[in-house]
Amino acid sequence: MSFFKELSKGIIKDNPIFVLVLGMCPTLAVSSSVMNALGMGLAATFVLVCSNMFISMIKNITPSKIRIPVYVVVIAAFVTIVNMVMEAYVPALHKSLGLFIPLIVVNCIILGRAEAFANKNNVIMSIADGIGMGLGFTLSLTVIGTIREILGAGTWLNIKVMPATYDPMLVAILAPGAFITLGFLMAILNLVKEKK
Repeated sequence: MSFFKELSKGIIKDNPIFVLVLGMCPTLAVSSSVMNALGMGLAATFVLVCSNMFISMIKNITPSKIRIPVYVVVIAAFVTIVNMVMEAYVPALHKSLGLFIPLIVVNCIILGRAEAFANKNNVIMSIADGIGMGLGFTLSLTVIGTIREILGAGTWLNIKVMPATYDPMLVAILAPGAFITLGFLMAILNLVKEKK
């Protein structure tokens, strides 16, 4: 399998949110704005790429009985790096994402890719998988965040995009709005798939 085929698989065919339905907790919690969605997506992408690469490198020397705890320690190391960098360089985004940054450690997308892919493939393919899944996650979060921010606040990246007469739909940026937006997007994607 080629690097680019593996990379594109995570963006469209095996999209972690819309197809595999993984990572729902951060998807629903942080996608109330595009900035939060991009921040979480890029943080998770960094952790995915680095942890996939490292786990693929150590897969042959890791005893099978302790591989999951080893994965968690590896992932936690990269999450700690992301957490500290975000806190130092983008404190407002770090504060906005709050607890969801440390929770990347137990994100099922990252643990799942470590177990299902990085544990069985070489370093280059594991990097491609991490990039593809991370970009798919980031893209999905950004689409959901865009819809929710425009409908719920009338802005996009905090830039006013709706006319002054627009009355924002507060429900779009609240928890029910996350479920409704995700449900509609998944229904549309399933309809498109069926027509093909």
